[in-house]
Amino acid sequence: MTGHLDLRPHKVVREDRADGTILLRSGYEMSAVDRCTGVWLDRWAARTPDAVFLAERSGEGWNTVTYDEALTRVRDLAAGLLARGVDGPILILSGNSVDHALLTLAAQYVGLVTVPVAVQYSLIPTARARLEYVRDLVKPALVYAADDDAFGPALDVFECPKLVSRVVSGRATALDGLTGSVDVDAAHAGVGPETVAKLLLTSGSTSDPKAVVTTHGMMTTNQAQIRDGLPFVSARPPVLVDWLPWNHVFGGSHNFNLVLANGGTLYIDDGTPIPAKFARTVENLGLVSGTISFNVPIGFAQLVAAMERDAALRETYFRHLDMIFYAGASLPQETWSILKRMATEEAGRMPLITSSWGLTETAPAALLQHVPAKGAGIVGVPMTGVTVKLVDDGAGRMDVRVKGGNVFSGYHDAPAKTDEAFDNEGFFITGDAMRFVDPDNMGKGLRFDGRLSEDFKLSTGIWVQAAQIRLEMLALLGSLAQDVVICGAGRDEVGMLVVPGPDAVDGTADNGALCCAVSDSIRHRMYIRSETVSGSARVVARALVLLESPDIGAGEVTAKGNLNFAKLLERRAHLVDRLYDDNDPASIVL
Repeated sequence: MTGHLDLRPHKVVREDRADGTILLRSGYEMSAVDRCTGVWLDRWAARTPDAVFLAERSGEGWNTVTYDEALTRVRDLAAGLLARGVDGPILILSGNSVDHALLTLAAQYVGLVTVPVAVQYSLIPTARARLEYVRDLVKPALVYAADDDAFGPALDVFECPKLVSRVVSGRATALDGLTGSVDVDAAHAGVGPETVAKLLLTSGSTSDPKAVVTTHGMMTTNQAQIRDGLPFVSARPPVLVDWLPWNHVFGGSHNFNLVLANGGTLYIDDGTPIPAKFARTVENLGLVSGTISFNVPIGFAQLVAAMERDAALRETYFRHLDMIFYAGASLPQETWSILKRMATEEAGRMPLITSSWGLTETAPAALLQHVPAKGAGIVGVPMTGVTVKLVDDGAGRMDVRVKGGNVFSGYHDAPAKTDEAFDNEGFFITGDAMRFVDPDNMGKGLRFDGRLSEDFKLSTGIWVQAAQIRLEMLALLGSLAQDVVICGAGRDEVGMLVVPGPDAVDGTADNGALCCAVSDSIRHRMYIRSETVSGSARVVARALVLLESPDIGAGEVTAKGNLNFAKLLERRAHLVDRLYDDNDPASIVL
């Protein structure tokens, strides 16, 4: 069904060591790697100057920027940065926008460094301490935000110069005024693979966020690797309608660079998969037929529900679609099946439904499933130029470590943490675990098997693989749950705290737990899973639905929007006690 796409079959080289360690590499050679990201902009401005590169909503339509216009503006901004004498990091406070993109590219064009941070740090007062932490960590030379009104209090945290797209309160100067007569060509020529392009913050789920030093070479290598695995992205310039935030490596490096490296078009989606903003995403998707659709599983779940009701949206969405790419968690099989049915009905052909695996430190993709998979959750095989090292953890899982041109060399201003991040052979220790889909066939790829650091022991001494159970429960619960926290350390049974999703129906609140109409649905799905697994370390025996949303200011939510499991469990220890109280009416017991 995906015969219209140019797909390369998996080819994996395996090396087994005497100590049981396994090394995996791609059987393909990596293609040529560009010198820096500015080469991409130069290339497409010369080849397709009038093609639309960036677009953002303006009234009923889109404000567009062509490749030629983007290059002109980027060079002007770069000259202005050099004329101002900017020689340190540029901190970007606001979310995805054309100005955000152009300023980032201008900095990269002449070898300067940008640091995009989560918008919540600036707009949520209780999260301001996180912004101050970032300020002290990276010591910015310049700060940018969309305006100095909404972002005014955040801008006041900094003493360095400030730029904004819209001047309201006079706290900052206008981005449009950033010009200079400096010749940028010499600076651009000096940018190479080792030049630092970004500092990207890790999630900070177990400690304060670390700043990953991300070079031009890491990003250009990763785009060459993606093209090697998915040749169709260069055969037809990709068109994206994408909301994924640029402070996260997936949205800001993987998706943004995929468009730029291949001469595509990025329509900046100003919606998100939350109830208050998802209607905007639906509107944007109804205006543009993309070739690649990136989203998180809960976003796809909401999208298929919207498309079931809207035939015009279905037709537009599937018209030119080559690939559906999910990230962040396994795509529920129900959502997968609906997408497959709709694609067949609307377009008569299947897009590639797939995923990959990586981290901020790997720029981000290191494994890629580049052929159709039979079901969700498979993350694929090593990309070209990547060596994967699998170390048996003694519990039947494999600790995964990686090396390659897309892998970082260190954290900013953190030598001790950098040393801890690599083993004695120079492999990055990811902390993730993998299993073979088929131990006798490397071409079937690997399946993500959780975070090793999230595992815990029950009172019986049995280990619980919490991350894997979380993924399975999210797939089962679908839109009933935005997320779940697996708990039970020192207890007799595995339990979970449920952050309610869009289909959870509010009911009676009682001391921080939600007694609601979805209790029976959650219990039923827990029961379904209990029929397929066995043992106290695998069965989720009880649940509690949270009333109070996770608090980013208190550290329960990371900059990337992920839950900080340790912090949430620490702050809500009383709810864990209630979870294990059989007499508590809010506790859902299997």
